[in-house]
Amino acid sequence: MERQPVQKEYGVWEMMDFNYLMIICYKLVMKHATDHFFDFEGLINLVWALAVFCIMPGCGSAGSRQPDDTPPNILIITVDNLGYGDLSIYHPDSPAKTPNIERLASQGARLTSFYTASPTCSASRAALLTGRIPQQNKLDYQLPGIEGNYGVGLRQSEILIPQIIKKGVPHYATGAFGKWNIGFAPGSRPTERGFDEFLGHVSGNMDYFNHVYRGKHDLYHNTEEVYRTGEYSSEIFANAAIDFISEKTGRAEPWFVYLSFNAPHFPSAANKAPGEPNIWQAPDWAFTEAYGLSPDEPDPQKRYHAVITALDHAIGNVLDALDSLGINDNTFVFLFSDNGAFRLGRPVDIGINDPLREGGVTCWEGGLRVAALARWPGYIDAGSVISTPLWSPDLLVASARIAGADLPANRVLDGKDPLPVLTGETDVSPHESFFFQYEGHAALRRGDWKIVRTKPGEPWQLFNLSDDISETNNRASERPDLVEELDRDFIQKQEEILNLTDH
Repeated sequence: MERQPVQKEYGVWEMMDFNYLMIICYKLVMKHATDHFFDFEGLINLVWALAVFCIMPGCGSAGSRQPDDTPPNILIITVDNLGYGDLSIYHPDSPAKTPNIERLASQGARLTSFYTASPTCSASRAALLTGRIPQQNKLDYQLPGIEGNYGVGLRQSEILIPQIIKKGVPHYATGAFGKWNIGFAPGSRPTERGFDEFLGHVSGNMDYFNHVYRGKHDLYHNTEEVYRTGEYSSEIFANAAIDFISEKTGRAEPWFVYLSFNAPHFPSAANKAPGEPNIWQAPDWAFTEAYGLSPDEPDPQKRYHAVITALDHAIGNVLDALDSLGINDNTFVFLFSDNGAFRLGRPVDIGINDPLREGGVTCWEGGLRVAALARWPGYIDAGSVISTPLWSPDLLVASARIAGADLPANRVLDGKDPLPVLTGETDVSPHESFFFQYEGHAALRRGDWKIVRTKPGEPWQLFNLSDDISETNNRASERPDLVEELDRDFIQKQEEILNLTDH
């Protein structure tokens, strides 16, 4: 397939018809306002006639936008705590059935070295939406409890993706559906941060059917509570996204959708009613039809697989909607996990990150390197595999470029343009290095080399990820010079963060 330009430019010529119409209307209004008579009905009829004339085929400049010049739509999907090895596209022996995720991979690119900027939920989401690592945007921790989740959370001075792309031309409709988890105080809610519509939950973890977080009901439409008790959360969020996409497509509006599933996050006893079992939850069909199991299946691993399959089904419904609406080829889709599956030795820690080491809330590869897929027909080769390192803050830059919006001039962004890599124009990462820090854990990757430690003051361990993705062979004693060099890079990044002027 011949690759087309990544971005269609929409400049002054494309807007000439509309602007010219507005000038004529303004002059007509001023003329009638200064005359002694005001034929309002005649004026309205004339304006409508001009509008019809300007949208007729062939009207206006040679650069007038035709139907195939429709601005691209943008769909970013995040899933919650999904293990790198939970998907057959990364770990062929995985028993979880994910035909729709496999379809997405076959139609686009599978990324094998994509990193989340933080190994925990709140910080990961904030980094995605701001294009800035947690140490820059200052949400470098997991929001705790009711007070944390319903507080300010991410600083209100931070600029989010929807706020950026809304300043571009053309105007984009923006929707957020699913897990928010970065603050819900007045001024921090999605509809106050650039999103036109929100349907989702505030907290980091809720009951899949009853939508309760620590005894508090947690499902909102915009800023008001809505009750959908008994409906499965993955289906609620997917259907809300489909409704939004269908409505905006029907109005010929380009759109940006942030679809943030809470699945397959582990269950929490704090979200259950007294006496209710703390088990993985999925619709009955995900047990019976997908695996031939009873909905009362006691095996946690099998229940977890049912949750993943139900998630996959919800994702498939969204992809099917793009097809049925005829906008599949004009939609950039990116899916990734907010962090790796947790491997802390608890009964709920059953996700698989193989062949990666450890998992969520650590800076080992299992916490940071995540499953990621990208699809954009005509731009991203179907069935391709991309091993070039990229990370989640890059998606802000990609979204702005696709939407034709300018990046904020008063912000230091950690994201860089990933589109040349995704479209196959280059296999060179736009990043010299990747900096990670969460609580006592820290890491830095430069090229194939990575230093990592689990607490401050601990000696760095050194791994070559090109032949040791599982981080089993510590090379620090062989290459003390390289450890020292990477340590200097790490310290330099810390100093740059401290000296930032846009805090």
